[in-house]
Amino acid sequence: MNNLEKEFYNGKEILITGADGFLGSYLTEKFVDYGALVSVCVHNKKLKNLNNIKSKLKNIIVEDISSFNIVDLMVKENPDIIFHLAADGYIRNSIENPIKVNKTNLDGTLNVLEAARLLKDKKLERLIFVSSYLIYGSKDSKIDESSNFEPNNPYAASKAAADLYCQSYLKTFSLPIVIVRPSSIYGPRQNKNFISLFTDSALKNQDIKLEGGGLQTRDLVYVDDVLEALLIVGYNKKAIGGIFNIGNGIELSVKDIAEKIIKISNSKSKIISVEQRLGQDLKLCCDTSKFKEIFDWEPSVSIEEGLTKVIKSAR
Repeated sequence: MNNLEKEFYNGKEILITGADGFLGSYLTEKFVDYGALVSVCVHNKKLKNLNNIKSKLKNIIVEDISSFNIVDLMVKENPDIIFHLAADGYIRNSIENPIKVNKTNLDGTLNVLEAARLLKDKKLERLIFVSSYLIYGSKDSKIDESSNFEPNNPYAASKAAADLYCQSYLKTFSLPIVIVRPSSIYGPRQNKNFISLFTDSALKNQDIKLEGGGLQTRDLVYVDDVLEALLIVGYNKKAIGGIFNIGNGIELSVKDIAEKIIKISNSKSKIISVEQRLGQDLKLCCDTSKFKEIFDWEPSVSIEEGLTKVIKSAR
């Protein structure tokens, strides 16, 4: 982040949904550090990740993102920039309770879009929607932004629908929307994803259970690299109206990742194969050349470096 970008965010009124989540909390901390006036939308007043900067926030909105009440609350904030990250991101939840997850991920996004529509003629500069590369489904080759949506589980379907609604509001109402589709984000502070679960098992020298033997492939991108990408699209005017994949572009099997975690942590864990659950994507890897070409961006954290940071923070 250069000095011009830091100056851009200083004093900006920014609204972040899902601010107390994994990625959202890092983004909120970054903007507070840059001197932005940050308001947050959270679903629980017991701030898990933001308690240390609670006093530095402009406003804390405690409301279910899927409740229509959120529209008026967001409009009242009258932000310059909205980052919409709020979502139920657990695939297992979406399989067990697809209606509830859809309500959060799709209805919540519609509420944010309605707020943005009402704010269009005020001072709203842009709305950044954080989608997911899971909307594409399994693909044999690297996924670019024009790839078809073929979601393999209800979570991915809900994000695909939300993504399409963002595209429709961009076209119908000429809203200044940016859509980013990150690959598998990981880093300290995360829980319930496979990286954190593998790390926890490795540090306890427990067996690491791989569904289907861990032959599925993923594209891992460290949280700091995603943060940098989000700061770019919030600042650079070239981003408005764009859709961008954000990832490393490196395809690794889940088994390879587990083996790296065992090696880095000097664990005695063994890898065992268990039955594969429903809704799994077998092969996922992003083509991020569009984002790299437009914004001269490259992920800077290697897989080994990122996993080392995760393990160190979990010890």
